[in-house]
Amino acid sequence: MLAYALKRIALALGILATVMFIMFAAVFLVPGNPARAALGPRATPEMLDKLTREMGLDQPYHVQVWNFFANALTGNLGTDVISNRPVAHEIWEVLPNTVILCAVALGWAFLLAVPLGCLAVLKRGSLWDRALGIFSVSVISLPYYVIAIYALVLFAVKLNWFPALGDGDGTWASYLNALVLPAFALGFTWVGYLARLVRASMLDVAGENHIRTARAFGVPERRIVTHHMLRAAIIPVLSLVFVSLGWLLSSAVVIEAIFSRPGIGQLVTKAVALRNYPVVMGCVLAMTAVYVAMTVIADIVIARIDPRIRDAFRGA
Repeated sequence: MLAYALKRIALALGILATVMFIMFAAVFLVPGNPARAALGPRATPEMLDKLTREMGLDQPYHVQVWNFFANALTGNLGTDVISNRPVAHEIWEVLPNTVILCAVALGWAFLLAVPLGCLAVLKRGSLWDRALGIFSVSVISLPYYVIAIYALVLFAVKLNWFPALGDGDGTWASYLNALVLPAFALGFTWVGYLARLVRASMLDVAGENHIRTARAFGVPERRIVTHHMLRAAIIPVLSLVFVSLGWLLSSAVVIEAIFSRPGIGQLVTKAVALRNYPVVMGCVLAMTAVYVAMTVIADIVIARIDPRIRDAFRGA
């Protein structure tokens, strides 16, 4: 198990290094001077020269790449050209808010989708099963921002149940209250995804020998579904959940903008508008690191549950 985990971590580090190189090239090889873009058209030549030296843009390209990699490995993601603060500190201040939002959104979707998928298998072929299929497809088709806007208008403006903007007034109660609508909007689509995946995965194992043996011995269908079929079908569901937690970070950008929540989405949106390249690169790198970390954790957890996966990886 340790060898499998080390291989996955090494592969993840390689992926992260590749992403860093592509991101650096995409930002610094495009036409124009990032320093001029950050300062604006009214910048004096003296200001432009000073910021160019501070950003290291006066050095050869290979030196810039090496410095970027070396600094990133030590946690130094550069300095915000607007606030003159370390980019890593700014990201660390807001990243927990985004991670909590994504975790809560995916958590409530998972807790609702698994029972729905199990119920669809128990009632397969019935009106309930068809209704769940229609509901899942309809939910999957809805964009995040549409759900967010309707939730904002209905529950915050019309009913006044939850705050419309911000993340509370500093207390845990207000923070959780302000988290409800963004987490609902971000996780609503995943109810459909996960419910369909649970149903499909359980039906895939419905014809296996141990399932037929359990039915032959008279085990109740409810117990077969919840104890035997669900246990075998939970592996692809867990894989999707872990990977989705990293993928949702990119979707949180829109949600945080709509609900005006402090998070990495709001930080990167402002940085793009101000052409603040160090912050943009730092945010992209942080989101990529979280995504890669979630993928590695998913691989290790699934390999722990199913030894066949790590045995196949060892054989490869």
